[in-house]
Amino acid sequence: MSEELGLSVKKTENFGKWYLEVLQKAEVLDTRYGIKGFLVYMPLGMLTIKDIYKLFENELEIRKHKPALFPVVIPQSYFKKEAEHIKGFEKEVFWITHAGKNKLQEKMCLRPTSETAMYPMYSIWIRSHLQLPLKLYQSTAMYRYETKMTKPLMRGREFLWIEAHTAQKSWDDAEKQVKEDMEIFKKVVTDNLCIPFLLIKRPEWDKFAGAEETYAFETLLPDGISLQIGTTHNLGEKFANVFNIQYMDENRKKKYVNQTCYGIGIGRILGALISIHGDDNGLIFPPVVAPTQIVIIPIYKKDTKEKVLKKCKEVLGRLKEKGFRVHLDDREKHTPGFKFNEWELKGVPFRIAIGPIDIEKKQVSYSKRDEKNELTTPEDGLEKFVKTKLDEISSNLLKKAKNLMKIQDAENYSDLKEKLKKGGFIRIPFCMKEKCAEKLKDNTGAEVRGTLFEKNEKAKGNCAICGEKAEKIAYVAKAY
Repeated sequence: MSEELGLSVKKTENFGKWYLEVLQKAEVLDTRYGIKGFLVYMPLGMLTIKDIYKLFENELEIRKHKPALFPVVIPQSYFKKEAEHIKGFEKEVFWITHAGKNKLQEKMCLRPTSETAMYPMYSIWIRSHLQLPLKLYQSTAMYRYETKMTKPLMRGREFLWIEAHTAQKSWDDAEKQVKEDMEIFKKVVTDNLCIPFLLIKRPEWDKFAGAEETYAFETLLPDGISLQIGTTHNLGEKFANVFNIQYMDENRKKKYVNQTCYGIGIGRILGALISIHGDDNGLIFPPVVAPTQIVIIPIYKKDTKEKVLKKCKEVLGRLKEKGFRVHLDDREKHTPGFKFNEWELKGVPFRIAIGPIDIEKKQVSYSKRDEKNELTTPEDGLEKFVKTKLDEISSNLLKKAKNLMKIQDAENYSDLKEKLKKGGFIRIPFCMKEKCAEKLKDNTGAEVRGTLFEKNEKAKGNCAICGEKAEKIAYVAKAY
């Protein structure tokens, strides 16, 4: 624990500095590893990440995905097979050329993504329509030589990830799978982690390398900059043709499978969770992934210590029996005030304090992390009360987060540039031409992120950038 618990900067005054300070002082991770873009995940960060992994893995397995693990290295001959794919990643690849003093006959790359690692095996395994759909996922780390400025969890060279790869009989089956991916993402990220997002269809020039269609999950951070926290792609038959993934259909005709891949940015989701929910006192964890959901802090003097600790342990046992992740902080070296501040910094959703007066009145004092009030409640029925309050915290966090999702409208270029200064998503009529998107990025640093999925937002009038006839309503933002 850092000697100075308090944060030196307010979130609203300097979000970037606040973010880095929270990561360090709350001991989420350490950025001081000897290679840029590589992080050390400390217990608080890793415990949270494990729970985020579990939420996604459970949803995937409910929908008949099965876990697998493929090698971290990909031979160059595999990686080079899909030309469009390699073009999209070749500048970001870490290559292995030697083993000890021996130069390898064929160099290998650390996986930047796993299509070229997995699909050669799919071509061996898949023979019949009876084997379809094949739905595998792996929970792994990815490696990309990020050339932009790195930022912990949001943009790094090693990052934590889930990728699910399916093989389907038809394009329609693949589209159904993409929609299933979207449902999983909403259930985990919004319903459990209290993070709202926009589901955006990427424009032609910004699709995943080798995909027919790309859909991105984007949330907005407090600095008004967009963060992509996941993607899902319909690959069609592109990779199946390259890797010869065929099956015999019901009429004994050979057909190529249609494929999907689904990328879930576990590290980025943690970064978004910290950024969106945290406040000037530190982290605020949604209860479902809080490593400690409840902390109990005894308040006593020498003559009441034994009685207070006995009651605290009794409450601890009751709450643990109901499945809550609860901790009794009975350290003697620190004052209650120090403990309050430390557990606030570490984002524990619910705090219980018990002193002699509470025992006398058969109550406990409590505080919710998302509010500042110190209140009391009867000890009787405490378990049900705590569950209600944890649900309240989740609801409040989501409500506050939705208020951060600022979306503005701009009809012309000067209005667009002015509104970009305030951050957030800007909705514009757009011609859907890449040259206009390039002009915007060159002039402002903002990007055309795409169009809103499954919402027919009709464009009226002319493109806000070039003035030609608009085709669609597009969403513009600066992005990490």
